[in-house]
Amino acid sequence: MTSGLELTLLLLGSAVLGVVAFRMLHLPPMLGYLAVGVLIGPNALNLADNGPSTHALAEFGVVFLMFSIGLEFSLAQLKAMRRIVFGLGLAQVSLTVVVTVLGALVMRNLPFRIGWQAGLALGGALAMSSTAIVSKLLTERLELESEHGRRIIGILLFQDLAVVPLLILIPSLAKPAEELAMTLAWAAVKAAAVLALLLFFGQKLMRWWFTVVVKRRSQELFMLNLLLVTLGAAWITEHAGLSMALGAFVAGMLISETQYKHQVEEDIKPFRDVLLGLFFITIGMLLNVQLVLANWWIVLLLLLLPVLLKFALIAALAKAFGSSDGVAMRTGLALAQAGEFGFVLLSLASGSKLIDPFLIQLVLASMVLSMLIAPFVIANMDKIAMKVASNEWMLQSLQLTQLASRTMAAQKHVIIAGFGRSGQSLATLLSEEKLPWYALDLDPERVQEARSGGANVSYGDCTRRESLIAAGINRASALVITFADTRLAIKVLHLVHELAPKLPVIVRAHDDTELDVLKKAGATEVVPEALESSLMLASHALVVMGVPLRRVVHRVQAARDERYASLRGFFHGASDVSDDPAHSYVRLHSVTLKEDAAAVGRCIAELGLDEFGAEVTAVRRGINRIEPGPETELLGGDVVVLRGTGAAVTRAEGKLLR
Repeated sequence: MTSGLELTLLLLGSAVLGVVAFRMLHLPPMLGYLAVGVLIGPNALNLADNGPSTHALAEFGVVFLMFSIGLEFSLAQLKAMRRIVFGLGLAQVSLTVVVTVLGALVMRNLPFRIGWQAGLALGGALAMSSTAIVSKLLTERLELESEHGRRIIGILLFQDLAVVPLLILIPSLAKPAEELAMTLAWAAVKAAAVLALLLFFGQKLMRWWFTVVVKRRSQELFMLNLLLVTLGAAWITEHAGLSMALGAFVAGMLISETQYKHQVEEDIKPFRDVLLGLFFITIGMLLNVQLVLANWWIVLLLLLLPVLLKFALIAALAKAFGSSDGVAMRTGLALAQAGEFGFVLLSLASGSKLIDPFLIQLVLASMVLSMLIAPFVIANMDKIAMKVASNEWMLQSLQLTQLASRTMAAQKHVIIAGFGRSGQSLATLLSEEKLPWYALDLDPERVQEARSGGANVSYGDCTRRESLIAAGINRASALVITFADTRLAIKVLHLVHELAPKLPVIVRAHDDTELDVLKKAGATEVVPEALESSLMLASHALVVMGVPLRRVVHRVQAARDERYASLRGFFHGASDVSDDPAHSYVRLHSVTLKEDAAAVGRCIAELGLDEFGAEVTAVRRGINRIEPGPETELLGGDVVVLRGTGAAVTRAEGKLLR
C-alpha cells in the first residue's frame, strides 16, 4: 500500500523525468505525461494505481483547464471570427459526431456492440484536436495570422466551446432509453438555471468582490480568492447535478470580463499545468500496453481511420468555405490528431459505462499515437500541400512573382520584416524622409487593408529565402526586423548572411538578454525595447528637471554608442522570475564584505573577477558611493555591486567572501 506522500513523490518525480525527456526530443510535455502514466501504471511497472486520490487530483486539472478556457472566452473574438467558429467549427464537430454515430450503428452487430449513445460519446472525443500542440507549433512557425492559421484557431475555439454541452450530455446518455429524453431535458433546465444564476448575478458580484480583494493589496489573498472562486463555482454546478468543469468554465468567463483577467491568467497557470499533468498521467495509467500490442492491427486501424476521416472532412469543409486547396490541406493536416479534451470526454464516457473497456483501451492508444505523430505532420505540412495540391505551387510562385514585380524598380530601399505597429511607424518616418521601403507581413487582412491604403506591403514570409530574394534583398540598403522573436530573427540573419552578407540589419529585441546572441548572429544594430524605453523615460525626466536638451541627447547617444553597457543588468526582486535555467540574464547584485572576507585589503584587479565574467560597477563605503577602478582597495563593511549573469555573480561573490 503506497502512502499519500510516496504516491505524490512518485508522480512528481516521474513527471519531471518524462517532461525532461520529451523536451529534449522537442515533443510536447503532454506526451511525456501520457508516457509516464503508461510506464508507472498498473498495466506496466505497477508502481501506482489510478485510485480515488489520484483521480480527484486529476479532476481538478480538468477544472483548471476549463477555467483557463473560460478566461479566453471573448465575445468580441467570437464576433470577429463568427463565420469560421460557428460555420467551419460547428460543421466540423457536428459532422465528425454524425459520421461516428453512423459508423457505430453499422458496427453494432460486431463484437464491440457499439450503440448510438457510445457512438455519440466517441464522436465527441474524436472531434477534438489538440489546442496545446497545434497553437504552440503554429506560434513557433509564425503562422497564427496566416490564412490557414486563422481557420485552425477558429475551429479549435469552437471545439473548446463544444466541450461544455458534451460534458452535460455524455453522463446523461448512460440512462435507460425510456428515461433519456426526460434526463436530457432536466439536465438542460438545470444547466440553464445555474448558468442564468451565475451569469446574471455572478458578473456584478465578481467585479465588486475582486475589487474589494485587490484593495487589500495582498498577493496571497488574491490567490486564495482565485482558488475559492474557481472551486466554488465548480462545487455549485456539481451539486446541481452537472460537471465541476462547467462551473469552472463559467467562473473563467465571468472573470474574463473584468480588468483582472491577465493577472488571474498568470496566477492560475502553475495550478492548471501541474494538475493537468497529473490528469494526463492518470489517462496513461488506463492504457494496457499488453492488450494494445496483442491487438496492434485494430489500434493501427483506429489510428488511421479517424485521422484520415478528420483530415478529409476538415479539408473538404475548408474548401467549401472558400479556402484554396493548399490552405484547406494545411488546415486538415494540422487538426487531424486527437486532443486533450478528447481524453476528458473519453474518461467521462468510461466512467459512465457507455463504452466497452476493451474498446476504450484501443481508442486511447490510437489517440496517443495520433498526438505523437502530430508535430511531425505539422512540420511537413507545407511540403505535403505543395506535392498534393495541384495549384499550391502555382499560387506560391504567383505570390513571389507579384512581390518581385512590385519591388523590381526599387533600389537602395529598406526591407521591413513585419508590418505591425512598429513596422508601420518605421514606414511612416521613412516616407516622411522620402526614403523607399517595402514591407513583408504574414497577416493577409493587414496586408490587404494596408495595400488598399497605398502601403508598399506584400504577403510574404521573411524567414524564407525566396521571399527575401523577391523583395530585392540584393538591391536593398538595409533590412529591419520589427518583430521581437529572437529565434526567427536569427533565422532571417542567417539567410541575410548567405544572400547579402554586407547588408546592414537592424533587429528589435525585448531586452538586453538577447543583445549578444543577435549581434553574434550578424545583426548590425539591436534595439532592446526595455532599455530604449528606459532611455526615453530618463531623457524626458532630465529635460523636465532642467538639464539642457543638448546634454540629454549627448547622454542618450553615449549610452547607445557603448551598446547600452552602463544600462545592462538590474537588481532583481521577487517579481523578476526567470525560467532561464542557465541564469544567463545579466543582473546586478550587492555583496556586503565583513571584516574577515577574503577580499578585504585587496584591490579589485587582484581578485580576477573578470575570469568569471563578472565586474564591479560600484562600491558603497558608509554613505559614500565610490566609482571603482582596478586599484581600488576593498575594506571591511564595503558593499560591492557586481554585474554579470546569475552564475557569474554567484562565483564572483564566493571569491569575494571566501
